Amino acid sequence: MDKIAAKAEAEGFLKSLLNRNLRVYTTDGRLFVGTFKCTDTHSNIVLSLTYEYRQPSQQKLAELAEAVAASAESGKGTVAADMPSRYLGLVVIPGPHIVKMEVEEFASQVKSRSIFERRDLYGSTAR
Repeated sequence: MDKIAAKAEAEGFLKSLLNRNLRVYTTDGRLFVGTFKCTDTHSNIVLSLTYEYRQPSQQKLAELAEAVAASAESGKGTVAADMPSRYLGLVVIPGPHIVKMEVEEFASQVKSRSIFERRDLYGSTAR
């Protein structure tokens, strides 16, 4: 693949992500969930309507470990650790701090997207 085709493919991929919900994991363990708006040449990304999630504190993890031990003794189910969150709104995440990005997609979105893809393939919608 030549350079021009690779650049066009990369641009097309980024355009397909516009206004989609992304999960962005950072080097300090935080998770940002928001709507992808843009990026730049330094791989910084801008998310809108963003929530930040943090790992539980060491004290909270120790308390949960005790709860797990107690539930194992009593034969009860599992214990879940909630990630503290806060609403941030519009954020810029520096590219060098991004570990992983995922597109957040629900089953209903996949189904509706496939209908649109079929419409685009065949030129019209069947009614």
